[in-house]
Amino acid sequence: MSASDNVARSMAFGAAEIGAIAHLYRSELYRSTVWRSRLDATTNWAVVSTGLALSLTFSNEYASPLPLVLVGLLVAVFLHIEARRYRFFDFWRVRAHILETQFFGPVLLGQGVDVANGWNKVLHQDYVQPRLHITYLDAIGRRLRKNYSWIFVIQAAAYFGKLLIHPAAAQSFGQLLHRATIGPIPGGLVLLCGLAFHGGWVALALLTLRARRGRGLARSHSAEDRVLDLARQAA
Repeated sequence: MSASDNVARSMAFGAAEIGAIAHLYRSELYRSTVWRSRLDATTNWAVVSTGLALSLTFSNEYASPLPLVLVGLLVAVFLHIEARRYRFFDFWRVRAHILETQFFGPVLLGQGVDVANGWNKVLHQDYVQPRLHITYLDAIGRRLRKNYSWIFVIQAAAYFGKLLIHPAAAQSFGQLLHRATIGPIPGGLVLLCGLAFHGGWVALALLTLRARRGRGLARSHSAEDRVLDLARQAA
C-alpha cells in the first residue's frame, strides 16, 4: 500500500474528529466499566446472602433449613437483576470494542483511519437506533455459567447436608422428609420443588450455551506470549 493511499484513508477524519472519537471511546469505556461494577455488586449480594443463610442454618442443632430455601429464591432475584445489568454492560462493551478494533487498530498498524468496511456508518446507526445485542435468557445463561451456578451448587449442597447429617445423620428416608417439611408443606413436595428449581437453572445454562457469540469460530492460541515479552523488554 502506497503512502498516498494511507494519507487518503487518514483524511476520512481530521485532527478534531479523531480527538472527538478518542473522547467518545473514553466515555464508552467508562460506561462499560460502571455497568461492570454493578455486576460485581449483585454477585457480592448473592454471596453474602448465601453465607448468612449458611451461618443461620448451621448455628445450632435446632436451626431450621428454611433460610437456605429462602436464600435460593433471593439469589434467583439477584440473578434476574444481574442479567438485566449484563445486557447493558454488553451494549457499552460492544461499542468500545468496535472502536478498539476498527479505529485504533488500523492506527496502531500505521494504516490511518480506515472506513472502507463502513464501521463508522454501523456505529452511527447504533447511536440513532440503539438496541441491546444479547437476549435476556442468554444473559441469564452467561451469568449462571460464570458465577451463579457455583452459588446454587453451594446452596443446594448445604441444604441437603443439613437434612442428611445435621445435627445427626438421618436414620431413614421418612426422617429426611420430616426434616424437609416446612409448616403445612410436606417434605416430599419441598424436595420436588427444589429439584425442579435447580434443574431449571441447569437446563437454562445448557440451552443458552449454544447461543453464545462467536460459537464455531476457530480460536488458536500461540505458545509464545508476544505481548508479555514486549512488556518484559520495556520493564
